[in-house]
Amino acid sequence: MTPTPEERLAVALARLILDPAAPPARHIAVGAASPIPAAACWLVKRAGHPVRLSLLHREEANPFTEGTCELFDLTAQGRIDLFFLGGGQIDGTANINLLGTGEWPTAGTKFGGVRFPGSFGSAFMYMMTPRTILFREEHSPRVLVPRVDWISAPGVSPPDVFRRGTAQALLTGRCVFRFDPARARFALDQVHPGETVASVRAATGFDFDVPDTVAETPAPTDEELALLRGPVAAEMRATYPGFCARVWGAA
Repeated sequence: MTPTPEERLAVALARLILDPAAPPARHIAVGAASPIPAAACWLVKRAGHPVRLSLLHREEANPFTEGTCELFDLTAQGRIDLFFLGGGQIDGTANINLLGTGEWPTAGTKFGGVRFPGSFGSAFMYMMTPRTILFREEHSPRVLVPRVDWISAPGVSPPDVFRRGTAQALLTGRCVFRFDPARARFALDQVHPGETVASVRAATGFDFDVPDTVAETPAPTDEELALLRGPVAAEMRATYPGFCARVWGAA
């Protein structure tokens, strides 16, 4: 079986979720408009791992009856173990920018910049969730920048600021970075097929560490692909029909 780029990313995310060196992910929340993280979570669940999924975009998999405030309540109580975040910009200290570029408070086209969708609860989720996986398919110097224009959610906090967790990793369309919160710095962990340390560095606006040996991201197994194309696709078609049709074809 030949995996699609989306399947490769979903499997890579699933393996980060199951990382034995990380705290267990018993309850995972997935925000709206996140088909690849959702596919990764369903893959973990359909592979037989005992995880609880709260998928905010899907009514029958969303236990909340009073909106996102319930998600924030659970997170504040320490009952959400893992969340996913992205950003219009991400920098080398794992700060994310969901506001836009240009001058504040009118960041956007008036000043030659762009508007992003907005921060919403990103800062709260980032600081109160034990594990956050940063995810962005596009890997380019315009996304992975030396310093974000505006900090929607900080990658690290001062010692006197209560914080339950930080980024575990950053997965992009080119590679996997691991994040060291003590050093506030990323290290290259894996490169996807066709990429090299040099190609990743050329496409990255921030500096990062490189170990002596960088592995290639393992390919999905036939079993993982069978789960994605079968029960995972069936779970997702009602919520992400366009994504499923593009990646897996007609039902």
